Amino acid sequence: MSIERLGPVDPVQRYSPSDKSRRVDTKHDRDSVALSEEARIKAEVFQLSEQVRQAPDVRADRVEEVRRKLEDPNYIDDAVVEHVAEQIMDMFSL
Repeated sequence: MSIERLGPVDPVQRYSPSDKSRRVDTKHDRDSVALSEEARIKAEVFQLSEQVRQAPDVRADRVEEVRRKLEDPNYIDDAVVEHVAEQIMDMFSL
């Protein structure tokens, strides 16, 4: 059995200088990021949900306004009592 060489003796010789990889010298002025419309909407929803989470559960200004109205004897009349009674009945499905 005889084994013959198929290529040159030195394995480095089979590569020609033209096969070298060349580095492309392109310089970018700035890096940039492009966001999709869906990503922008999700980011906005996330920011709004964080604002809601951080907001106080009780609106002190509305509580104070209602407190002042209830202290005024002229505010509570039959129309107000009827309206509140209807809301309570709706709330309990009565």
